[in-house]
Amino acid sequence: MVVVGAGVFGAWTAHHLLTSGARVSIIDAYGAANARSSSGDESRIVRFGYGPDELYSRWALQSLTEWRKLFARLDGAAAPLFHACGVLWMASNAADPYTTATLDTVQRLGQPIHALDQMTLRTRWPHLMTDDIGLAVLEPSTGVLVARRAVQTLVADLEARGAQVIRGRAMARPAGRRLESVLLSDGTELGADAFVFACGAWLPKVFPDLLQGRVRPTRQTVIYFGTPAGDDRFGPSHTPAWVDFGAGIYGVPDIEARGLKVGIDAHGPAFDPDAGDRVLDAESIERTRAWLRHRMPALADAPIVESRVCQYENTSTGDFLIDRHPQLENVWIAGGGSGHGFKHGPAVGEYLAGLVRGTVDPEPRFSLSTKGTEPHRVVY
Repeated sequence: MVVVGAGVFGAWTAHHLLTSGARVSIIDAYGAANARSSSGDESRIVRFGYGPDELYSRWALQSLTEWRKLFARLDGAAAPLFHACGVLWMASNAADPYTTATLDTVQRLGQPIHALDQMTLRTRWPHLMTDDIGLAVLEPSTGVLVARRAVQTLVADLEARGAQVIRGRAMARPAGRRLESVLLSDGTELGADAFVFACGAWLPKVFPDLLQGRVRPTRQTVIYFGTPAGDDRFGPSHTPAWVDFGAGIYGVPDIEARGLKVGIDAHGPAFDPDAGDRVLDAESIERTRAWLRHRMPALADAPIVESRVCQYENTSTGDFLIDRHPQLENVWIAGGGSGHGFKHGPAVGEYLAGLVRGTVDPEPRFSLSTKGTEPHRVVY
């Protein structure tokens, strides 16, 4: 079997296919978790909370278990690949329906989650200004994956277990109702019985007639701010990852001395993952600094020590796209991570490998038929 794309969806799909006994080749144009990919940043939040959407909560829980198993099996990594710093949800409205539903759903799954009052917030995180927060909820057992290194560790393990890992651009060569092979950029032709295209923001380029408008890459910015010398308040021992829901800002504590990461969740302009300019823009700097001035004033004038321009690859609703190609019976497509997909990599891989093997029933909401071209985001 051939998997095109060595990001988090492709790598975990290859893992589950290989574990089931299949011979697997995994191809990526720029390499596993490369700087252009949606899996290529330093960190990603793992949270169970998805409002009332229990499917994604269950998949996040399942996936964190699988990530932990992988890290335990590959013990000996230079530094931890998961930081259990917790995730703090913040909403201005004390009755915010999404945050309230998150609390109910995670409790129903038997996972720890706590509503925090203002006194608790001020006591635990005095460097976090929360006087205008009406509802705060903490998931203490979640946290942050060291994203790029975690995917590259998984792909290296796949290669050590016998998977073929190829750096090259793959072009589909269909023959009637089947895909017989992919043509690589060096002229090599690679055949297989089944093909999985898990290439994220590149999917509309690979299947333009099918996916143009249904998977929309957008330019997204995260900025790392330097913390004060000798000050550990902003590290994972003293600051959780967070989702400031009303502000449209999320972030990660200072992990591996890279700086405090502040990200903007609003969808940016259309973006080309191959040729798009990845230089930080002034508007993103001002928006993130304004948030710091309001929420973490000790970092209001902190220097920018790093930045990342990556991309979301959005479906119309934010639901994943995981389905068989409608014209090619031995081709499956996985994408539409929509800015929240990384944490679900293990569950996506297991589900997709099951679709390929014919051992799981398709989930209707992941089907191509449910993906429109007009944005109507319902998954966050």
